[in-house]
Order: sequence, then C-alpha cells, then structure tokens
Amino acid sequence: MKYKTSELAPFIISKGFNARMIHTECMTIAYVDVDEGADLPEHAHVHEQVLNLLEGRFELIVGGQSHTLEAGDVFAIPSNAPHSGKAHTRCRIIDVFNPVREDFRSGKVAYAVR
Repeated sequence: MKYKTSELAPFIISKGFNARMIHTECMTIAYVDVDEGADLPEHAHVHEQVLNLLEGRFELIVGGQSHTLEAGDVFAIPSNAPHSGKAHTRCRIIDVFNPVREDFRSGKVAYAVR
C-alpha cells in the first residue's frame, strides 16, 4: 500500500512532538517533527523502538543513561526500557515500533499532552 506522509492525519504524541503515522499489521512507523526544547516524559512500553534521527540534536535517556544523538544516528530501544528525551534543536525523527502501537492508533497515549 502506498502512503503520502503529507496526507496522514497529524497526531500529538506529547507537547512539541507532532507525528504522522502508518500502522501495518506488525509495526507502527511514526514521522515525528519535534520542536526545539521539547521534552518527552520518561515512559516505557512493550514495543521495541528504533529511533532514526534525520535532522537535529536530541538527548535520549534510556535506563538512566544519556545518549546525545545527531543527524544520521539510529538507536534501538529495547522492549520495556524506561526512556525519555529532549530536543536540543528542532528535530525530525522516524520511529519504528514493533508490535503495532495500538495506543497511537486509538489516540490514547498515557503520556500525551494535548
């Protein structure tokens, strides 16, 4: 199936984290625009997550350890690992989740700020 990201419905993951998502049978792909200075509260989920930083500088904290990511960096976050983040600059991220993020599909995200 073909998708056009500009035609996907916008979704606010958390304040300053604006996404457009594709949900397949086995995964969710999130195209995320992050505002400079935006914070993502610590959370954990059963999904494996692969964060692909396309643009910007992002601090990712996984299991209490800080990782500074720059454009071109990819970070695999294990299932159930507590993690949070902060955008030091405006960022563009592609996140891939397995299995599907049913909470994102339904619009019911525990840490979302609307």
